[in-house]
Amino acid sequence: MLFAILCNDKPDHLQLRLDTRPAHLDYLKNLGERLKFAGPFLGDDGKPNGSLVVVEADHMDAAKAIAAKDPYAKAGLFASVEIRPWNWAINNPANA
Repeated sequence: MLFAILCNDKPDHLQLRLDTRPAHLDYLKNLGERLKFAGPFLGDDGKPNGSLVVVEADHMDAAKAIAAKDPYAKAGLFASVEIRPWNWAINNPANA
């Protein structure tokens, strides 16, 4: 099952995001095929202010564990995190 992890950064935490980014990217790369896609949300100024990460997991608790182990989460970057089951209906390469 796919899960969308939607994260909103705390205000004025851009430097923490930038400082933690290398560890965050390494973490995502190490998820292997469990990671379907990911990227930052952008503010009006074009700077990142949150994250969207879509992962494959057996159940919600597994998706929560993936989110909790993210270096951004461990660093306290996020003001909020929402995890929702998600169906990749359009342009899903698995359906090609």
